[in-house]
Amino acid sequence: MNSSRRQGKPPSKRRAGESSAPRDSSCVVRVGLTQMACSADPRENLERQLRLIERAAREGAQVICTQELFRTQYFCQAEDHRFFDLAEPIPGPSTRALARLARRRRVAIIGSLFERRAAGLYHNTAVIIDADGRLAGLYRKMHIPDDPLYYEKFYFTMGDTGFQACQTAYGKIGVLICWDQWFPEAARLTALAGAQVLFYPTAIGWHPSEKSRYGSQQREAWELMQRSHAIANGCYVCAANRVGLERILDQKGRPVNEDGIEFWGGSFVAGPDGQVIARASADREQVLVVACDMQRVEFSRTHWPFLRDRRVDAYADLGRRFVDG
Repeated sequence: MNSSRRQGKPPSKRRAGESSAPRDSSCVVRVGLTQMACSADPRENLERQLRLIERAAREGAQVICTQELFRTQYFCQAEDHRFFDLAEPIPGPSTRALARLARRRRVAIIGSLFERRAAGLYHNTAVIIDADGRLAGLYRKMHIPDDPLYYEKFYFTMGDTGFQACQTAYGKIGVLICWDQWFPEAARLTALAGAQVLFYPTAIGWHPSEKSRYGSQQREAWELMQRSHAIANGCYVCAANRVGLERILDQKGRPVNEDGIEFWGGSFVAGPDGQVIARASADREQVLVVACDMQRVEFSRTHWPFLRDRRVDAYADLGRRFVDG
């Protein structure tokens, strides 16, 4: 029996869409997202990121996610072989630093890194380090963009890990990376693997010259797309983005593009109903810590049973590039 009823207290009022089942505190996972601006010094960026993770842990976060490629500025604004020197092996210096912190604070950490897998083979990779400091999982970015100032195909090999869920001390989570956000297939397959929370380390922003014309539409589309993943899969979605204006310099110290990229921050957590629970600022360093009640996942998936009603017998054409004719 609910303890409030035993003591003669009225049951607490529920908001629309909440489960009437008694809440078990063990079903609540506190997620943390960090967003920051990056300098040209990888060591400085790592130290800043570790401080933010510490802060999130002090505020009660149990699973903490960094932004995409947190050790460096977003170097993909240019195709320059110098930047391959920024990559590191996994395990390597960053994973060791994250593992020490995870073990000491008893938190799980999702860290986004530039991975040197072998000579000439590089990936945009997220590591999942569990609360005991163990490398529990690894995801290599599956969808690689090639747009103005986002020349990722020059650097990153397409991932070969597939879409997966990783068991941590605080529940089963899934990790996808930035451009993966636009693909419902990626979110669906990760949820089907058992993930109840989807994390998206991200580096997305505006070309400043386009901001006045397209800025609000681009940002709204980014957020709306991910909120739709939360609804369609009955899960939490957490996106960690960077902030600040970044201009990448060429070998002579001149900007490769005078405008650079203005990263728009706005890291957020959306619930299984698609509503944004918390959102970070657009222009400053910040830590978000949000309590995610896993009973809401069960509630959403039984009241909106999209996974149950999928016509798996009718989707064979999803494996084709295009359905001609």
